[in-house]
Amino acid sequence: MVISKSKAVARLGTALTAAALVAPLVSAAGAGTAAAATRAANTTSFPRNETLYTSGTAGNSPNNFNPNDLGSLYTGTAGLLYEPLFLYDPIHNKYIPWLATSGSWSGDTYTIHVRSGVDWVSSPGGTVEGTLTGNDVAFSIDMAKTNSADPWNANVSTVKSVTASGNTVTVNFTSAPAYNSWQDYLWNAPVLPASVWSKLSATNQMTTANLTPVATGPMLLDATTSTQACYSLNPHWWGTAQLGLSFKFKYLCDEENSTNNQELSSVIADQVDWDNNFLPGVSALVNGALGGNSGYSIKTYFPTKPYMLSANTVWLEMNTSKAPMNNVNFRKAVAYGVNLEKIATNVYTGMVQTANPTGLLPNLDSFIDQSAVSKYGFSYNPTLAKKYLKASGYKGQKLTIEVPEGWTDWMAGIDSIASDLNAIGIHVSAIYPQYASRESDMIDGTYDMALDNNAQLDSSPWAYFERVYNLPILPKQEAQLNWERYSDPTAWQLVEEAGSTVPTDTAKLDSLYGQIETRFLQTLPEIPLWYNGAWFQGNTTQWTNYPSSTNPSDEYTPVMWHGYLGAMTTILGLAQLKPAA
Repeated sequence: MVISKSKAVARLGTALTAAALVAPLVSAAGAGTAAAATRAANTTSFPRNETLYTSGTAGNSPNNFNPNDLGSLYTGTAGLLYEPLFLYDPIHNKYIPWLATSGSWSGDTYTIHVRSGVDWVSSPGGTVEGTLTGNDVAFSIDMAKTNSADPWNANVSTVKSVTASGNTVTVNFTSAPAYNSWQDYLWNAPVLPASVWSKLSATNQMTTANLTPVATGPMLLDATTSTQACYSLNPHWWGTAQLGLSFKFKYLCDEENSTNNQELSSVIADQVDWDNNFLPGVSALVNGALGGNSGYSIKTYFPTKPYMLSANTVWLEMNTSKAPMNNVNFRKAVAYGVNLEKIATNVYTGMVQTANPTGLLPNLDSFIDQSAVSKYGFSYNPTLAKKYLKASGYKGQKLTIEVPEGWTDWMAGIDSIASDLNAIGIHVSAIYPQYASRESDMIDGTYDMALDNNAQLDSSPWAYFERVYNLPILPKQEAQLNWERYSDPTAWQLVEEAGSTVPTDTAKLDSLYGQIETRFLQTLPEIPLWYNGAWFQGNTTQWTNYPSSTNPSDEYTPVMWHGYLGAMTTILGLAQLKPAA
Protein backbone atom coordinates (compact mmCIF):
# COMPACT_ATOMS: atom_id res chain seq x y z
CA MET A 1 0.00 0.00 0.00
CA VAL A 2 1.08 3.63 -0.33
CA ILE A 3 2.23 5.11 2.94
CA SER A 4 2.18 8.87 2.73
CA LYS A 5 3.15 11.79 4.91
CA SER A 6 0.11 13.55 3.46
CA LYS A 7 -2.11 11.85 5.98
CA ALA A 8 -1.00 14.25 8.66
CA VAL A 9 -0.26 17.28 6.51
CA ALA A 10 -3.52 17.22 4.58
CA ARG A 11 -5.65 18.24 7.54
CA LEU A 12 -3.64 21.17 8.89
CA GLY A 13 -5.10 24.61 8.54
CA THR A 14 -7.89 26.95 9.43
CA ALA A 15 -11.06 26.46 7.45
CA LEU A 16 -12.46 29.83 6.37
CA THR A 17 -15.59 30.85 4.54
CA ALA A 18 -15.13 32.73 1.30
CA ALA A 19 -16.28 35.97 2.96
CA ALA A 20 -13.58 35.69 5.64
CA LEU A 21 -10.63 35.28 3.26
CA VAL A 22 -9.66 38.81 2.40
CA ALA A 23 -8.38 40.08 5.76
CA PRO A 24 -6.18 37.07 6.57
CA LEU A 25 -4.65 37.04 3.10
CA VAL A 26 -3.90 40.75 3.03
CA SER A 27 -2.46 40.77 6.55
CA ALA A 28 -0.38 37.70 5.73
CA ALA A 29 1.68 39.74 3.29
CA GLY A 30 2.60 42.13 6.06
CA ALA A 31 3.48 39.21 8.29
CA GLY A 32 6.00 37.97 5.75
CA THR A 33 8.90 39.82 7.37
CA ALA A 34 8.27 38.18 10.73
CA ALA A 35 7.92 34.78 9.10
CA ALA A 36 11.17 35.28 7.22
CA ALA A 37 12.97 36.25 10.41
CA THR A 38 11.66 33.16 12.19
CA ARG A 39 12.88 30.88 9.42
CA ALA A 40 16.19 32.70 9.04
CA ALA A 41 17.16 31.86 12.60
CA ASN A 42 17.36 28.18 11.64
CA THR A 43 18.43 28.47 8.01
CA THR A 44 21.68 27.38 6.42
CA SER A 45 23.36 29.80 4.03
CA PHE A 46 23.03 29.05 0.32
CA PRO A 47 22.74 31.46 -2.64
CA ARG A 48 19.04 32.36 -2.96
CA ASN A 49 19.03 32.24 -6.75
CA GLU A 50 20.53 28.72 -6.69
CA THR A 51 18.31 27.28 -3.97
CA LEU A 52 14.80 25.85 -4.08
CA TYR A 53 13.10 26.23 -0.70
CA THR A 54 10.34 23.75 0.04
CA SER A 55 8.00 23.14 2.96
CA GLY A 56 4.69 21.66 4.00
CA THR A 57 5.82 18.04 4.25
CA ALA A 58 7.87 17.32 7.37
CA GLY A 59 6.33 17.12 10.83
CA ASN A 60 9.59 16.34 12.60
CA SER A 61 13.16 17.62 12.82
CA PRO A 62 15.66 16.48 10.16
CA ASN A 63 17.48 13.85 12.19
CA ASN A 64 16.54 10.64 10.38
CA PHE A 65 17.30 9.64 6.78
CA ASN A 66 16.49 5.92 7.04
CA PRO A 67 14.07 5.03 4.22
CA ASN A 68 12.77 2.09 6.28
CA ASP A 69 11.69 4.28 9.20
CA LEU A 70 8.52 5.68 7.67
CA GLY A 71 7.40 7.35 10.87
CA SER A 72 10.53 9.47 11.26
CA LEU A 73 12.32 9.79 7.92
CA TYR A 74 12.79 13.35 6.72
CA THR A 75 11.55 14.78 3.44
CA GLY A 76 13.84 13.84 0.56
CA THR A 77 15.09 10.57 2.04
CA ALA A 78 12.97 8.79 -0.56
CA GLY A 79 13.38 10.40 -3.95
CA LEU A 80 16.29 12.78 -3.51
CA LEU A 81 18.49 10.09 -1.92
CA TYR A 82 17.00 6.60 -2.32
CA GLU A 83 15.07 5.48 -5.38
CA PRO A 84 12.63 2.67 -6.31
CA LEU A 85 12.63 0.29 -9.25
CA PHE A 86 9.73 2.06 -10.99
CA LEU A 87 7.82 5.32 -10.69
CA TYR A 88 4.03 5.50 -10.88
CA ASP A 89 2.41 8.29 -12.89
CA PRO A 90 -1.11 8.75 -11.42
CA ILE A 91 -2.07 11.46 -13.90
CA HIS A 92 -1.62 9.16 -16.89
CA ASN A 93 -1.96 5.91 -14.93
CA LYS A 94 1.27 4.30 -16.10
CA TYR A 95 4.57 2.99 -14.71
CA ILE A 96 7.96 4.46 -15.59
CA PRO A 97 11.11 2.29 -15.43
CA TRP A 98 13.55 3.82 -12.95
CA LEU A 99 16.29 1.75 -11.28
CA ALA A 100 14.81 -1.12 -13.27
CA THR A 101 14.70 -0.88 -17.03
CA SER A 102 11.94 -3.49 -17.22
CA GLY A 103 10.05 -6.13 -15.26
CA SER A 104 7.81 -8.95 -16.45
CA TRP A 105 5.82 -11.97 -15.29
CA SER A 106 6.20 -15.53 -16.56
CA GLY A 107 3.91 -17.81 -14.61
CA ASP A 108 4.79 -17.41 -10.93
CA THR A 109 8.15 -15.76 -11.67
CA TYR A 110 8.88 -12.05 -11.99
CA THR A 111 12.10 -10.99 -13.73
CA ILE A 112 13.68 -7.59 -13.11
CA HIS A 113 16.31 -6.09 -15.38
CA VAL A 114 18.34 -3.68 -13.27
CA ARG A 115 19.63 -0.47 -14.84
CA SER A 116 23.37 -0.43 -15.49
CA GLY A 117 25.63 2.58 -15.01
CA VAL A 118 24.13 3.64 -11.67
CA ASP A 119 26.56 4.72 -8.93
CA TRP A 120 26.20 4.46 -5.17
CA VAL A 121 27.32 7.87 -3.87
CA SER A 122 27.97 8.90 -0.26
CA SER A 123 26.75 12.08 1.43
CA PRO A 124 27.89 14.69 2.01
CA GLY A 125 31.20 14.25 0.18
CA GLY A 126 29.91 12.83 -3.11
CA THR A 127 32.33 9.91 -3.24
CA VAL A 128 31.36 6.99 -5.47
CA GLU A 129 31.12 3.90 -3.26
CA GLY A 130 30.27 1.30 -5.90
CA THR A 131 27.84 0.41 -8.66
CA LEU A 132 24.23 -0.72 -8.43
CA THR A 133 23.84 -4.43 -9.32
CA GLY A 134 21.15 -7.07 -9.21
CA ASN A 135 22.57 -8.17 -5.86
CA ASP A 136 21.48 -4.87 -4.27
CA VAL A 137 17.94 -5.35 -5.58
CA ALA A 138 17.81 -8.97 -4.44
CA PHE A 139 19.16 -7.98 -1.02
CA SER A 140 16.50 -5.25 -0.63
CA ILE A 141 13.70 -7.67 -1.52
CA ASP A 142 15.07 -10.37 0.76
CA MET A 143 15.42 -7.91 3.65
CA ALA A 144 11.77 -6.91 3.24
CA LYS A 145 10.79 -10.58 3.26
CA THR A 146 12.89 -11.75 6.23
CA ASN A 147 12.64 -8.69 8.51
CA SER A 148 9.11 -8.54 9.88
CA ALA A 149 9.61 -4.91 10.91
CA ASP A 150 10.34 -3.86 7.33
CA PRO A 151 7.54 -1.53 6.13
CA TRP A 152 7.26 -3.52 2.88
CA ASN A 153 7.19 -6.93 4.55
CA ALA A 154 3.53 -7.52 3.69
CA ASN A 155 4.13 -6.56 0.07
CA VAL A 156 6.52 -9.48 -0.43
CA SER A 157 4.60 -12.02 1.64
CA THR A 158 4.13 -14.38 -1.32
CA VAL A 159 7.77 -14.26 -2.46
CA LYS A 160 9.41 -17.70 -2.13
CA SER A 161 12.94 -16.80 -3.21
CA VAL A 162 14.95 -14.13 -4.97
CA THR A 163 18.25 -14.56 -6.82
CA ALA A 164 20.54 -12.29 -8.83
CA SER A 165 22.78 -12.97 -11.79
CA GLY A 166 24.55 -9.81 -12.84
CA ASN A 167 21.84 -7.22 -13.41
CA THR A 168 19.04 -9.77 -13.78
CA VAL A 169 16.96 -10.51 -10.69
CA THR A 170 14.59 -13.49 -10.58
CA VAL A 171 11.80 -13.45 -8.01
CA ASN A 172 9.92 -16.70 -7.47
CA PHE A 173 6.46 -16.54 -5.93
CA THR A 174 4.05 -19.01 -4.41
CA SER A 175 1.33 -20.43 -6.64
CA ALA A 176 -0.92 -17.50 -5.74
CA PRO A 177 1.18 -14.31 -6.04
CA ALA A 178 -0.19 -11.17 -4.37
CA TYR A 179 0.10 -9.17 -7.57
CA ASN A 180 -1.17 -5.84 -6.28
CA SER A 181 0.99 -5.89 -3.17
CA TRP A 182 4.05 -6.72 -5.27
CA GLN A 183 3.23 -3.98 -7.78
CA ASP A 184 3.09 -1.47 -4.92
CA TYR A 185 6.50 -2.71 -3.74
CA LEU A 186 8.02 -2.04 -7.15
CA TRP A 187 7.20 1.67 -7.14
CA ASN A 188 7.35 2.42 -3.42
CA ALA A 189 10.21 0.46 -1.85
CA PRO A 190 13.74 1.90 -2.01
CA VAL A 191 16.67 -0.08 -3.35
CA LEU A 192 19.43 -0.13 -0.72
CA PRO A 193 23.17 -0.87 -1.08
CA ALA A 194 23.83 -4.39 0.19
CA SER A 195 27.40 -3.43 1.10
CA VAL A 196 26.09 -1.00 3.73
CA TRP A 197 22.81 -2.43 4.98
CA SER A 198 23.94 -6.07 5.21
CA LYS A 199 26.35 -5.00 7.98
CA LEU A 200 23.48 -3.73 10.16
CA SER A 201 21.47 -5.83 12.58
CA ALA A 202 17.82 -6.46 11.73
CA THR A 203 16.83 -3.85 14.31
CA ASN A 204 19.28 -1.22 13.08
CA GLN A 205 18.17 -1.75 9.49
CA MET A 206 14.85 -0.25 10.55
CA THR A 207 15.98 2.26 13.18
CA THR A 208 19.43 3.66 12.33
CA ALA A 209 19.32 7.42 11.74
CA ASN A 210 21.50 6.97 8.62
CA LEU A 211 23.08 10.43 8.78
CA THR A 212 25.72 9.67 6.11
CA PRO A 213 23.59 7.98 3.46
CA VAL A 214 24.96 6.07 0.49
CA ALA A 215 22.34 6.28 -2.25
CA THR A 216 21.68 6.58 -5.99
CA GLY A 217 19.40 9.64 -6.13
CA PRO A 218 19.80 13.06 -7.74
CA MET A 219 20.93 14.87 -4.59
CA LEU A 220 23.28 14.49 -1.62
CA LEU A 221 22.50 15.31 2.00
CA ASP A 222 24.50 18.51 2.50
CA ALA A 223 23.61 20.10 5.86
CA THR A 224 20.91 20.19 8.54
CA THR A 225 19.70 22.52 11.26
CA SER A 226 17.05 21.89 13.88
CA THR A 227 14.31 22.75 11.38
CA GLN A 228 15.82 22.34 7.93
CA ALA A 229 17.55 19.78 5.73
CA CYS A 230 19.50 20.96 2.69
CA TYR A 231 20.56 18.84 -0.27
CA SER A 232 23.10 19.56 -3.02
CA LEU A 233 23.31 18.11 -6.51
CA ASN A 234 24.79 14.64 -6.94
CA PRO A 235 27.33 15.04 -9.75
CA HIS A 236 27.23 11.29 -10.40
CA TRP A 237 23.45 10.91 -10.78
CA TRP A 238 22.63 8.42 -13.51
CA GLY A 239 19.47 10.31 -14.57
CA THR A 240 21.45 13.09 -16.20
CA ALA A 241 23.41 10.87 -18.60
CA GLN A 242 20.69 8.29 -19.23
CA LEU A 243 17.47 10.35 -19.21
CA GLY A 244 18.74 13.86 -19.88
CA LEU A 245 17.34 15.12 -16.57
CA SER A 246 19.00 17.92 -14.65
CA PHE A 247 18.00 20.25 -11.85
CA LYS A 248 18.49 23.96 -12.55
CA PHE A 249 18.90 24.68 -8.84
CA LYS A 250 22.08 23.58 -7.04
CA TYR A 251 20.50 23.21 -3.60
CA LEU A 252 17.15 22.18 -2.21
CA CYS A 253 16.36 23.15 1.38
CA ASP A 254 13.27 21.70 3.00
CA GLU A 255 11.82 23.53 6.00
CA GLU A 256 10.04 21.68 8.79
CA ASN A 257 6.31 22.29 8.52
CA SER A 258 5.01 25.27 10.51
CA THR A 259 1.57 26.77 11.14
CA ASN A 260 -0.54 27.52 8.12
CA ASN A 261 -0.48 31.26 8.72
CA GLN A 262 3.32 31.20 8.77
CA GLU A 263 3.45 28.90 5.74
CA LEU A 264 1.21 31.26 3.78
CA SER A 265 3.26 34.26 4.88
CA SER A 266 6.50 32.53 3.88
CA VAL A 267 5.20 31.65 0.42
CA ILE A 268 3.97 35.18 -0.17
CA ALA A 269 7.22 36.68 1.16
CA ASP A 270 9.36 34.57 -1.22
CA GLN A 271 10.89 32.55 1.63
CA VAL A 272 9.36 29.28 0.39
CA ASP A 273 9.15 28.47 -3.32
CA TRP A 274 7.33 25.12 -3.31
CA ASP A 275 4.80 24.47 -0.54
CA ASN A 276 2.76 21.31 0.09
CA ASN A 277 0.74 22.44 3.09
CA PHE A 278 -3.00 23.09 3.10
CA LEU A 279 -3.14 26.88 2.90
CA PRO A 280 -6.80 27.87 3.21
CA GLY A 281 -7.77 30.67 0.89
CA VAL A 282 -4.75 30.39 -1.39
CA SER A 283 -7.19 30.00 -4.27
CA ALA A 284 -7.95 33.71 -3.89
CA LEU A 285 -4.32 34.51 -4.75
CA VAL A 286 -4.17 32.41 -7.92
CA ASN A 287 -4.52 34.41 -11.14
CA GLY A 288 -5.10 37.60 -9.20
CA ALA A 289 -8.51 36.47 -7.97
CA LEU A 290 -8.36 38.94 -5.06
CA GLY A 291 -9.54 42.19 -6.53
CA GLY A 292 -8.39 41.45 -10.07
CA ASN A 293 -4.59 41.53 -9.64
CA SER A 294 -3.51 40.38 -6.19
CA GLY A 295 0.15 41.13 -6.85
CA TYR A 296 1.20 37.65 -5.81
CA SER A 297 2.95 35.16 -8.10
CA ILE A 298 1.28 32.00 -6.86
CA LYS A 299 0.66 28.93 -9.00
CA THR A 300 -1.39 25.80 -8.30
CA TYR A 301 -1.62 22.63 -10.38
CA PHE A 302 -4.98 23.60 -11.89
CA PRO A 303 -5.38 27.33 -12.64
CA THR A 304 -9.05 27.18 -11.58
CA LYS A 305 -11.22 24.94 -9.41
CA PRO A 306 -10.31 22.49 -7.94
CA TYR A 307 -6.75 23.96 -8.08
CA MET A 308 -5.28 20.77 -6.58
CA LEU A 309 -4.88 17.17 -7.68
CA SER A 310 -6.77 14.65 -5.56
CA ALA A 311 -4.69 12.78 -2.97
CA ASN A 312 -7.04 10.64 -0.91
CA THR A 313 -10.71 10.03 -0.21
CA VAL A 314 -12.30 11.44 2.92
CA TRP A 315 -14.88 8.97 4.24
CA LEU A 316 -17.68 9.42 6.71
CA GLU A 317 -16.94 6.30 8.67
CA MET A 318 -19.81 4.83 10.69
CA ASN A 319 -19.30 2.24 13.39
CA THR A 320 -21.49 -0.52 11.97
CA SER A 321 -21.11 -2.63 15.11
CA LYS A 322 -23.50 -0.19 16.84
CA ALA A 323 -27.11 0.80 16.20
CA PRO A 324 -28.38 2.66 14.28
CA MET A 325 -25.21 2.70 12.12
CA ASN A 326 -25.63 -1.06 11.53
CA ASN A 327 -28.80 -0.40 9.51
CA VAL A 328 -28.30 0.07 5.77
CA ASN A 329 -31.28 2.42 5.47
CA PHE A 330 -29.80 4.64 8.17
CA ARG A 331 -26.49 4.77 6.31
CA LYS A 332 -28.35 5.66 3.11
CA ALA A 333 -30.23 8.39 4.96
CA VAL A 334 -26.89 9.87 6.01
CA ALA A 335 -25.47 9.58 2.48
CA TYR A 336 -28.42 11.41 0.93
CA GLY A 337 -28.58 13.92 3.79
CA VAL A 338 -25.13 15.51 3.49
CA ASN A 339 -24.59 18.49 1.19
CA LEU A 340 -21.07 17.90 -0.12
CA GLU A 341 -21.03 20.86 -2.48
CA LYS A 342 -21.59 23.16 0.50
CA ILE A 343 -18.45 21.77 2.17
CA ALA A 344 -16.38 22.01 -1.01
CA THR A 345 -17.44 25.64 -1.49
CA ASN A 346 -17.67 27.03 2.04
CA VAL A 347 -14.98 25.06 3.87
CA TYR A 348 -12.46 24.55 1.07
CA THR A 349 -13.26 27.54 -1.21
CA GLY A 350 -13.35 25.23 -4.22
CA MET A 351 -9.98 23.56 -3.48
CA VAL A 352 -11.40 20.01 -3.30
CA GLN A 353 -13.67 17.86 -5.45
CA THR A 354 -16.67 16.00 -4.11
CA ALA A 355 -16.10 12.26 -4.31
CA ASN A 356 -17.50 9.76 -6.75
CA PRO A 357 -20.03 7.58 -4.84
CA THR A 358 -17.55 4.67 -5.01
CA GLY A 359 -14.87 6.86 -3.43
CA LEU A 360 -12.28 5.83 -6.03
CA LEU A 361 -9.92 8.68 -6.92
CA PRO A 362 -9.91 10.28 -10.40
CA ASN A 363 -6.78 8.36 -11.44
CA LEU A 364 -8.85 5.17 -11.10
CA ASP A 365 -11.80 6.33 -13.23
CA SER A 366 -11.20 3.50 -15.68
CA PHE A 367 -11.96 1.00 -12.91
CA ILE A 368 -15.33 2.54 -12.00
CA ASP A 369 -18.43 0.66 -13.12
CA GLN A 370 -20.45 3.63 -14.33
CA SER A 371 -23.61 1.55 -14.72
CA ALA A 372 -23.43 0.59 -11.04
CA VAL A 373 -22.91 4.23 -10.06
CA SER A 374 -25.87 5.29 -12.22
CA LYS A 375 -28.11 2.62 -10.68
CA TYR A 376 -27.03 2.68 -7.03
CA GLY A 377 -25.09 5.93 -6.49
CA PHE A 378 -26.26 8.69 -4.15
CA SER A 379 -26.33 12.49 -4.13
CA TYR A 380 -27.70 15.20 -1.85
CA ASN A 381 -31.47 14.71 -1.55
CA PRO A 382 -33.04 15.58 1.85
CA THR A 383 -36.44 14.23 0.83
CA LEU A 384 -35.01 10.83 -0.04
CA ALA A 385 -32.85 10.96 3.11
CA LYS A 386 -35.93 11.35 5.29
CA LYS A 387 -37.59 8.43 3.50
CA TYR A 388 -34.62 6.13 4.24
CA LEU A 389 -34.44 7.43 7.81
CA LYS A 390 -38.07 6.49 8.40
CA ALA A 391 -37.45 3.01 6.95
CA SER A 392 -34.42 2.55 9.23
CA GLY A 393 -36.43 2.55 12.44
CA TYR A 394 -34.17 5.24 13.93
CA LYS A 395 -35.46 6.05 17.41
CA GLY A 396 -33.90 9.46 17.87
CA GLN A 397 -30.69 8.35 19.62
CA LYS A 398 -28.15 11.11 20.24
CA LEU A 399 -25.00 10.42 18.23
CA THR A 400 -21.58 12.01 17.80
CA ILE A 401 -19.29 12.62 14.85
CA GLU A 402 -15.62 13.24 15.59
CA VAL A 403 -12.34 14.49 14.18
CA PRO A 404 -9.19 15.43 16.09
CA GLU A 405 -8.91 18.82 17.75
CA GLY A 406 -6.88 21.20 15.59
CA TRP A 407 -7.74 19.64 12.21
CA THR A 408 -9.75 22.73 11.54
CA ASP A 409 -10.86 22.09 7.98
CA TRP A 410 -12.32 18.76 9.10
CA MET A 411 -13.78 20.39 12.21
CA ALA A 412 -15.64 22.81 9.96
CA GLY A 413 -16.59 19.87 7.73
CA ILE A 414 -18.28 17.89 10.51
CA ASP A 415 -20.01 21.04 11.76
CA SER A 416 -21.60 21.25 8.32
CA ILE A 417 -22.40 17.53 8.26
CA ALA A 418 -23.98 17.64 11.73
CA SER A 419 -26.12 20.60 10.68
CA ASP A 420 -27.34 18.75 7.57
CA LEU A 421 -28.13 15.56 9.49
CA ASN A 422 -29.98 17.38 12.25
CA ALA A 423 -32.07 19.04 9.54
CA ILE A 424 -33.37 15.63 8.39
CA GLY A 425 -34.01 14.40 11.93
CA ILE A 426 -30.75 12.68 12.96
CA HIS A 427 -29.52 14.01 16.30
CA VAL A 428 -25.76 14.40 15.83
CA SER A 429 -23.22 16.50 17.71
CA ALA A 430 -19.74 17.30 16.43
CA ILE A 431 -16.93 16.58 18.92
CA TYR A 432 -13.18 17.21 18.69
CA PRO A 433 -11.09 14.88 20.89
CA GLN A 434 -7.31 15.03 20.92
CA TYR A 435 -5.66 13.01 18.16
CA ALA A 436 -4.62 10.14 20.45
CA SER A 437 -8.15 9.83 21.84
CA ARG A 438 -9.70 9.86 18.40
CA GLU A 439 -7.24 7.20 17.22
CA SER A 440 -8.08 5.08 20.25
CA ASP A 441 -11.80 5.45 19.52
CA MET A 442 -11.27 4.14 15.99
CA ILE A 443 -9.04 1.25 17.06
CA ASP A 444 -11.32 0.17 19.92
CA GLY A 445 -14.61 0.78 18.09
CA THR A 446 -16.01 3.17 20.70
CA TYR A 447 -17.03 5.92 18.27
CA ASP A 448 -20.33 6.55 16.46
CA MET A 449 -19.22 8.42 13.33
CA ALA A 450 -15.89 9.91 12.30
CA LEU A 451 -13.99 11.24 9.30
CA ASP A 452 -11.03 9.28 7.99
CA ASN A 453 -8.86 9.22 4.86
CA ASN A 454 -6.36 6.43 5.36
CA ALA A 455 -6.88 5.01 1.84
CA GLN A 456 -4.30 7.01 -0.09
CA LEU A 457 -3.71 7.39 -3.81
CA ASP A 458 -2.74 4.04 -5.36
CA SER A 459 -2.35 2.52 -8.79
CA SER A 460 -5.33 0.13 -8.48
CA PRO A 461 -8.54 -0.06 -6.40
CA TRP A 462 -7.25 -3.04 -4.45
CA ALA A 463 -5.74 -1.20 -1.45
CA TYR A 464 -8.84 1.00 -1.21
CA PHE A 465 -11.25 -1.93 -0.95
CA GLU A 466 -8.85 -3.85 1.28
CA ARG A 467 -9.30 -1.08 3.83
CA VAL A 468 -13.08 -1.25 3.50
CA TYR A 469 -13.67 -5.00 3.71
CA ASN A 470 -10.65 -6.58 5.45
CA LEU A 471 -11.55 -9.56 7.65
CA PRO A 472 -11.47 -10.79 10.34
CA ILE A 473 -12.67 -7.93 12.53
CA LEU A 474 -10.47 -7.79 15.61
CA PRO A 475 -11.18 -6.39 19.09
CA LYS A 476 -8.55 -3.76 18.27
CA GLN A 477 -8.33 -2.72 14.61
CA GLU A 478 -4.80 -1.34 14.81
CA ALA A 479 -3.85 -1.64 11.13
CA GLN A 480 -6.36 1.01 9.96
CA LEU A 481 -8.25 -1.72 8.10
CA ASN A 482 -12.05 -1.92 8.26
CA TRP A 483 -12.35 0.66 11.03
CA GLU A 484 -16.08 0.72 10.33
CA ARG A 485 -16.22 -2.97 11.39
CA TYR A 486 -18.40 -4.06 8.49
CA SER A 487 -18.64 -7.78 7.80
CA ASP A 488 -19.20 -8.83 4.18
CA PRO A 489 -17.36 -12.13 3.57
CA THR A 490 -18.45 -12.19 -0.08
CA ALA A 491 -17.00 -8.75 -0.77
CA TRP A 492 -13.77 -9.64 1.06
CA GLN A 493 -13.46 -12.81 -1.02
CA LEU A 494 -13.83 -10.71 -4.18
CA VAL A 495 -11.14 -8.30 -2.93
CA GLU A 496 -8.77 -11.19 -2.20
CA GLU A 497 -9.42 -12.63 -5.65
CA ALA A 498 -8.69 -9.27 -7.27
CA GLY A 499 -5.43 -9.08 -5.34
CA SER A 500 -4.30 -12.44 -6.70
CA THR A 501 -5.32 -11.75 -10.30
CA VAL A 502 -2.51 -10.96 -12.72
CA PRO A 503 -2.76 -7.24 -13.70
CA THR A 504 -2.85 -8.07 -17.42
CA ASP A 505 -6.17 -9.93 -17.01
CA THR A 506 -8.15 -6.71 -17.30
CA ALA A 507 -11.43 -8.43 -18.18
CA LYS A 508 -11.44 -10.43 -14.96
CA LEU A 509 -10.38 -7.42 -12.88
CA ASP A 510 -13.12 -5.26 -14.40
CA SER A 511 -15.66 -7.93 -13.49
CA LEU A 512 -14.37 -8.31 -9.92
CA TYR A 513 -14.18 -4.59 -9.21
CA GLY A 514 -17.60 -4.09 -10.78
CA GLN A 515 -19.07 -6.64 -8.37
CA ILE A 516 -17.29 -5.04 -5.42
CA GLU A 517 -18.46 -1.55 -6.35
CA THR A 518 -22.05 -2.75 -6.75
CA ARG A 519 -22.01 -4.26 -3.26
CA PHE A 520 -20.35 -1.11 -1.90
CA LEU A 521 -23.02 1.19 -3.36
CA GLN A 522 -25.87 -1.05 -2.25
CA THR A 523 -24.73 -1.29 1.36
CA LEU A 524 -22.52 1.80 1.94
CA PRO A 525 -20.05 0.47 4.52
CA GLU A 526 -18.31 3.83 4.00
CA ILE A 527 -19.75 7.10 2.73
CA PRO A 528 -17.26 8.86 0.41
CA LEU A 529 -17.40 12.64 0.90
CA TRP A 530 -14.64 14.54 -0.89
CA TYR A 531 -11.11 14.12 -2.19
CA ASN A 532 -8.48 15.77 -0.03
CA GLY A 533 -6.17 17.76 -2.24
CA ALA A 534 -2.55 17.07 -3.06
CA TRP A 535 -1.90 20.54 -1.71
CA PHE A 536 0.58 22.53 -3.77
CA GLN A 537 1.35 26.18 -4.28
CA GLY A 538 4.45 27.58 -5.96
CA ASN A 539 5.88 31.09 -5.84
CA THR A 540 7.24 32.11 -9.26
CA THR A 541 9.52 34.92 -8.04
CA GLN A 542 12.65 32.74 -8.11
CA TRP A 543 11.54 29.64 -10.03
CA THR A 544 9.04 29.00 -12.81
CA ASN A 545 7.67 26.09 -14.84
CA TYR A 546 6.06 24.30 -11.91
CA PRO A 547 4.05 21.14 -12.69
CA SER A 548 0.79 22.22 -14.27
CA SER A 549 -2.31 20.79 -15.91
CA THR A 550 -1.95 23.42 -18.63
CA ASN A 551 1.44 22.12 -19.80
CA PRO A 552 1.16 18.67 -21.45
CA SER A 553 4.92 18.12 -21.12
CA ASP A 554 4.92 18.91 -17.39
CA GLU A 555 1.90 17.09 -15.95
CA TYR A 556 3.81 15.68 -12.99
CA THR A 557 2.91 15.28 -9.32
CA PRO A 558 3.83 18.57 -7.60
CA VAL A 559 4.07 16.97 -4.15
CA MET A 560 7.05 16.16 -1.93
CA TRP A 561 5.14 14.09 0.64
CA HIS A 562 6.51 10.63 1.27
CA GLY A 563 4.80 8.29 -1.19
CA TYR A 564 4.93 10.98 -3.91
CA LEU A 565 8.54 12.20 -3.92
CA GLY A 566 10.48 9.05 -4.74
CA ALA A 567 7.49 7.01 -5.84
CA MET A 568 5.52 9.11 -8.32
CA THR A 569 6.66 11.78 -10.79
CA THR A 570 7.69 14.63 -8.50
CA ILE A 571 11.36 14.17 -9.44
CA LEU A 572 10.42 14.79 -13.08
CA GLY A 573 8.55 17.94 -12.04
CA LEU A 574 11.56 19.22 -10.10
CA ALA A 575 13.72 18.68 -13.16
CA GLN A 576 11.43 20.94 -15.22
CA LEU A 577 11.84 23.99 -12.95
CA LYS A 578 13.63 26.97 -14.45
CA PRO A 579 15.10 30.14 -12.90
CA ALA A 580 12.80 33.13 -13.18
CA ALA A 581 13.90 35.75 -15.66
